[in-house]
Amino acid sequence: MSGTNSPEAVKKLLENMQSDLRALSLECKKKFPPVKEAAESGIIKVKTIAARNTEILAALKENSSEVVQPFLMGCGTKEPKITQLCLAAIQRLMSHEVVSETAAGNIINMLWQLMENSLEELKLLQTVLVLLTTNTVVHDESLSKAIVLCFRLHFTKDNITNNTAAATVRQVVTVVFERMVAEDERHRDIVEQPVLIQGNSNRRSVSTLKPCAKDAYMLFQDLCQLVNADAPYWLVGMTEMTRTFGLELLESVLNDFPQVFLQHQEFSFLLKERVCPLVIKLFSPNIKFRQGSSSSSSPAPVEKPYFPICMRLLRVVSVLIKQFYSLLVTECEIFLSLLVKFLDADKPQWLRAVAVESIHRLCVQPQLLRSFCQSYDMKQHSTKVFRDIVNALGSFIQSLFLVPPTGNPATTNQAGNNNSGGPVSAPANSGMLGIGGGVTLLPAFEYRGTWIPILTITVQGSAKATYLEMLDKVEPPTIPEGYAMSVAFHCLLDLVRGITSMIEGELGEVETECQTTTEAASSPTQSSEQQELQSTSDQMDKEIVSRAVWEEMVNACWCGLLAALSLLLDASTDEAATENILKAELTMAALCGRLGLVTSRDAFITAICKGSLPPHYALTVLNTTTAATLSNKSYSIQGQSVMMISPSSESHQQVVAVGQPLAVQPQGTVMLTSKNIQCMRTLLNLAHCHGAVLGTSWQLVLATLQHLVWILGLKPSSGGALKPGRAVEGPSTVLTTAVMTDLPVISNILSRLFESSQYLDDVSLHHLINALCSLSLEAMDMAYGNNKEPSLFAVAKLLETGLVNMHRIEILWRPLTGHLLEKVCQHPNSRMREWGAEALTSLIKAGLTFNHDPPLSQNQRLQLLLLNPLKEMSSINHPDIRLKQLECVLQILQSQGDSLGPGWPLVLGVMGAIRNDQGESLIRTAFQCLQLVVTDFLPTMPCTCLQIVVDVAGSFGLHNQELNISLTSIGLLWNISDYFFQRGETIEKELNKEEAAQQKQAEEKGVVLNRPFHPAPPFDCLWLCLYAKLGELCVDPRPAVRKSAGQTLFSTIGAHGTLLQHSTWHTVIWKVLFHLLDRVRESSTTADKEKIESGGGNILIHHSRDTAEKQWAETWVLTLAGVARIFNTRRYLLQPLGDFSRAWDVLLDHIQSAALSKNNEVSLAALKSFQEILQIVSPVRDSDKPETPPAVNVPVPVLIGSISGPGLSRPFVRTDSVGERLGRYSSSEPPIVTDELEDLNLWWAAWNTWYRIGSESTKPPVTFDKLTFIPSQPFLTALIQIFPALYQHIKTGFNMDDLQKLGVILHSAVSVPISSDASPFILPSYTEAVLTSLQEAVLTALDVLQKAICVGPENMQIMYPAIFDQLLAFVEFSCKPPQYGQLETKHIANAKYNQAEWVALNYVPFAERSLEVVVDLYQKTACHKAVVNEKVLQNIIKTLRVPLSLKYSCPSESTWKLAVSSLLKVLSIGLPVARQHASSGKFDSMWPELANTFEDFLFTKSIPPDNLSIQEFQRNESIDVEVVQLISTEILPYANFIPKEFVGQIMTMLNKGSIHSQSSSFTEAEIDIRLREEFSKMCFETLLQFSFSNKVTTPQEGYISRMALSVLLKRSQDVLHRYIEDERLSGKCPLPRQQVTEIIFVLKAVSTLIDSLKKTQPENVDGNTWAQVIALYPTLVECITCSSTEVCSALKEALVPFKDFMQPPASKVQNGES
Repeated sequence: MSGTNSPEAVKKLLENMQSDLRALSLECKKKFPPVKEAAESGIIKVKTIAARNTEILAALKENSSEVVQPFLMGCGTKEPKITQLCLAAIQRLMSHEVVSETAAGNIINMLWQLMENSLEELKLLQTVLVLLTTNTVVHDESLSKAIVLCFRLHFTKDNITNNTAAATVRQVVTVVFERMVAEDERHRDIVEQPVLIQGNSNRRSVSTLKPCAKDAYMLFQDLCQLVNADAPYWLVGMTEMTRTFGLELLESVLNDFPQVFLQHQEFSFLLKERVCPLVIKLFSPNIKFRQGSSSSSSPAPVEKPYFPICMRLLRVVSVLIKQFYSLLVTECEIFLSLLVKFLDADKPQWLRAVAVESIHRLCVQPQLLRSFCQSYDMKQHSTKVFRDIVNALGSFIQSLFLVPPTGNPATTNQAGNNNSGGPVSAPANSGMLGIGGGVTLLPAFEYRGTWIPILTITVQGSAKATYLEMLDKVEPPTIPEGYAMSVAFHCLLDLVRGITSMIEGELGEVETECQTTTEAASSPTQSSEQQELQSTSDQMDKEIVSRAVWEEMVNACWCGLLAALSLLLDASTDEAATENILKAELTMAALCGRLGLVTSRDAFITAICKGSLPPHYALTVLNTTTAATLSNKSYSIQGQSVMMISPSSESHQQVVAVGQPLAVQPQGTVMLTSKNIQCMRTLLNLAHCHGAVLGTSWQLVLATLQHLVWILGLKPSSGGALKPGRAVEGPSTVLTTAVMTDLPVISNILSRLFESSQYLDDVSLHHLINALCSLSLEAMDMAYGNNKEPSLFAVAKLLETGLVNMHRIEILWRPLTGHLLEKVCQHPNSRMREWGAEALTSLIKAGLTFNHDPPLSQNQRLQLLLLNPLKEMSSINHPDIRLKQLECVLQILQSQGDSLGPGWPLVLGVMGAIRNDQGESLIRTAFQCLQLVVTDFLPTMPCTCLQIVVDVAGSFGLHNQELNISLTSIGLLWNISDYFFQRGETIEKELNKEEAAQQKQAEEKGVVLNRPFHPAPPFDCLWLCLYAKLGELCVDPRPAVRKSAGQTLFSTIGAHGTLLQHSTWHTVIWKVLFHLLDRVRESSTTADKEKIESGGGNILIHHSRDTAEKQWAETWVLTLAGVARIFNTRRYLLQPLGDFSRAWDVLLDHIQSAALSKNNEVSLAALKSFQEILQIVSPVRDSDKPETPPAVNVPVPVLIGSISGPGLSRPFVRTDSVGERLGRYSSSEPPIVTDELEDLNLWWAAWNTWYRIGSESTKPPVTFDKLTFIPSQPFLTALIQIFPALYQHIKTGFNMDDLQKLGVILHSAVSVPISSDASPFILPSYTEAVLTSLQEAVLTALDVLQKAICVGPENMQIMYPAIFDQLLAFVEFSCKPPQYGQLETKHIANAKYNQAEWVALNYVPFAERSLEVVVDLYQKTACHKAVVNEKVLQNIIKTLRVPLSLKYSCPSESTWKLAVSSLLKVLSIGLPVARQHASSGKFDSMWPELANTFEDFLFTKSIPPDNLSIQEFQRNESIDVEVVQLISTEILPYANFIPKEFVGQIMTMLNKGSIHSQSSSFTEAEIDIRLREEFSKMCFETLLQFSFSNKVTTPQEGYISRMALSVLLKRSQDVLHRYIEDERLSGKCPLPRQQVTEIIFVLKAVSTLIDSLKKTQPENVDGNTWAQVIALYPTLVECITCSSTEVCSALKEALVPFKDFMQPPASKVQNGES
């Protein structure tokens, strides 16, 4: 007001007033003098007021009646010009608020008169308005009069006036109520005692109201009266009123001043008692009216609904419900029910439209809807209003599709035309056009041929009505097609949006409050706990209440919403509309989920799922119990049935993809439309944003997604993400370019969906996992029994979920891996399995590489949990799974090998679980892992796992799929042992620590600690396990493996055995080595003798390995050699062990059984081992080879000596590490010196073994056949070669018995024949005189013995004869090879190499060598007592007699020659000895033997070979001559010491030699002998020498000589005679060769005889003899005629000596004759 109060303003006002008054007086000067006067006095009045008062305005107001009077009088003139001037002046006064109440009353009265006279109507209205708005002086009747005045002006004939009046009335009504509000404001601070008022309708009850309120009350009450067509109480003078205007005014008051009605009981009373009944009454025609019913059907015609009133009523109702719901609960129930009824299909179209608009207004007010729900739906026995509204909307929408819309009567035709014409024809080809593109379609709903366009009517969330605002229309408007549908559609959307945002907001508040209170409760600084409890419990109650409301709201509306939305979704052809529907369904589903309303949540989700899939797609999940509520297509809602219309396949949607349905027996293809894809995206969105509330509906969601993914042909790729892949089913999947661009997006969203599972809480995550698992089970069931591509969606997504939830993997690991392991990986469909394994292994690898908190290294339990499924995969038998498992292990090793720690046993267990029958590739991969472990990871794993590594490596050795793997694994075992050796000390420490811990645990539990090889320390046990594994491999069925394992075992014991504790050696010997020997022996003896054709493929097997038996033989050889070597090199360790002698016996037993095995290779090797352990004496020190520890072998003699010598510990001192380790033995326990006795026992045990081997192996078998086993030469050689070494140790106790035993063995050994196929390699060619090595060995053995005897004590020398016997036995072999049992042996010349025949050896060289030995030995020992006593010389002669008598019949010529020379040597030594001992008679039996020997040799019965050359013959003859010389020099001269008989025999023999040719029979044989000229000569000479010597002792000798001569001469005479006769008779023919030969011999004999006679002393020759000789002469002469030149030359020689007889004839007297 400052503007009007300022002095300038006041001054201006005064001036204006005065000028107004002047103007008035001027105007009225002529016509209206009284007015003029009044005006002039007014001027004066104004001036005086202005002069007198300081408060000019207040004074003016006081005197306003007087001031106004002139103007009122001016108005009274009814002159337009004057009236206008006066009204303007009055308005100026009013505007300055200088009008008092009385003045105002006067002004109103004056205005009323003007009104009645219809003057200046617009000016009047303006004046009233100014009067009432500028101040509050007008009250009561004057006010009512002013209002009535306006009303009356509203009903004039002038349209402008009417409209202005209407506006003025509205403004005035508003002013009245505004005044009341202002009055309340002023009195707000004064608390009044409320006066109780009786609830009657008497209007006098307003007495309690203040003035402004009273006016307002009266006004409102009368408005109600007027609308009800009753007389007003207060607005007296009303002439006319329309209901439409009344309703509009009521609506504006109710809408603009709700607080008036809410704060004042009087007004509330008016609402309840007046307004509501009025509304209900006015609604009645609308309710009763049924469109299309004939008027005759009801007795009285029903009043038709009237659009203007009806529409205004609905507006009032909207306001009532919106503003006064809390006051009018019951009334609102009625209104709402009416509204719902107006939607019925039989109501006029316009009525339904405005009703829908009204409902829309409610739908955008969620709080209001909430109140409905609380007030009605939640009360018993009350209409479920909220539910009805929603259902009504649903039914309304359905009815629009089912009933063709009919407009109101005025426009029926037009509507009809619409239906039949334009827009309806669009749908027919709309689908087609859509695909073709180019035509933009109107957004619309289309269902079963009904096509309803979607109009854009309002922005979301505001209910902007169209028809409720048509206040100027009297006739019902034409409703465009689709309008009602569009509004209803928006109602639904706004309803959903409102409810959900409201509830979610409140839910959010509750949740944050809960958090703050729980936080507060947890902090101790709070005040008393009770307060907190109090607040918490209050809050709980509050929350329970609100939650009940929320749940009721959702329960009330979800069925109707779902029915409507599903129908619309199906009918929608517009992407935006579809989007909105889906969004509504999604928000509802999420809300239900948050509230835990499972049924409704699942129903909404099912709807989205159904929308995603092609129509009629058979998907079991959607019809399971979860969706049972939906499976019947209609929901019964409070007795009202809402049809749930199933999707129609005819919807004209653009098809964007064609694919195969995911079914067990797919029939045909299915099509996906763009709407399906849109739904799918919503589904993804739902799962992505609201996964936490999905719970069990995950199953629905995922099942649907799985089917869509399948139809779209997305296939899983690494990590579980789905990528578009060409469908396996071939060309049936067709994707348009539209969807092709979408696919990556969809696959991306899918992945993101599962990525977001990391934000889900644990429970929701479990729901998700469970859903995936059951989905996977279903896919698996489908994949059974057919090789169709299975759906891998679930498995892929399980993987993806696992990967993103690594940070809390523990909570889902077991269900996740359990499902993959037990179900998927064991599925018969390989693709399914493969993905199961892929998923499982990816999860394990990811789990191990994930950066856990705390890290895995500090969380062993988690690490084992992660690795456990890997181990459990071992129980699955499918090779593809195992391959994946092993590849996973390989990758884990490569990436995580260093940090596996406690996981090692599991990882190693996986490798070890590979069985033999699991195929080569598996074994190979597993083995690769093992190789990696051994090469790279031994140092990083706990030492306790080393034993597992050994076991696993060993088990690979036993796999028989792939030989190379077995061999390589043995190599690995060697590497492992090497590692043990290098890291021995650290491993030992760690193992001991572990052992102590376990021991402690075991003691606490009271159980015995159980591990293999227990008493040994843990590190030694590790070694023993390694040895035991290698031991197992040593008896593997495959020879190569055995060989390799054996070599490795012995190498490692050799190289690393020094690390073992001393006591452990006991276990090594008994449990490892002897156990192995036993097994090998058993296998070898039972091995198959069948020939193996080839070693697989085209590998040829050498004949020495072509039976299992031969292959085992090799193993036996290796093993025995290995054990023997250990005994040899480790003797210093083993001997101190208590039972060394027992071990020695066992070893000898093994050597014996091997030596006696019927296999040359084994038996020979056994002997080699025997040799090895017997050489233990010699100190073997290889300083150059550091890898073999030094064998501390001290020769026995030193050991026997004193121990004080410092030299003993020296062998231990080594500079390398091995020496240091050995130091522990040398320092703590010097080698224990075993006493001689024990040592001797060992040697004698060895001798007994040797003897058993020898006697067994050389004993001839009883029967012979092809397979008879005969020991080989190398074996026998080796056997015999052992003896000399052995003998050195036992010679002190070696006695005759032992010698006897030895002899038997030597004899038998030499007798063994050779197999014909071996003979070329062993035998020299027959002509060479060479010994076989066996024979050499035999002789060496005897040589050793003989030397030992030689230096030995006296008592040993009695063994000489035995040695001679042995040697002489060998000599006999030259003529009579030994027999080997009954075996037929062939002579070597006749043997065929390729047959299994036995060849006798060429014993000649051997016999001859033996003979030389005999001669040598005899030369040394001839005089020895034992040799003399035991008739050794006689035996020698007896033995030599055989070859000598055989002479040319000997197998070898050299034999008899050697025999002769030997005889000569022996006799030259022996005869003197014999003569010396002649008296003792020890040689008596020798002489006859000797005589016979000479006889047999000189006059042998054997015939010389034909091819003997002359030179040869002469050489042989000279040998004979030598013998005769020996007789003449060594025997005959000593005849006195020699027995007489012997001398006689010798003379006879010489005689025989000289006259042998005299035998009467003439055979071939004799001719040869006859040719021995020199021999005969020698015999003659010897004979003559002794016969004609003057020393003839006995007459008998001389007689023998003479007689012999005469016989000889006589025979010569006869031969010559016969020859001459034959020569003569034969004429020209030559005589037979033999006769010529004979005559030649005779002639030679004659000449020889004459020579001999000449040499002899003349007195020794008998005269008779000479006569006989001369008598031959004539006969000789007669022979001169013979033709043979040979005879002639011989004759010459015979005749020449006769010259000595040519003497001149003496006188007869002289010749003794007269």
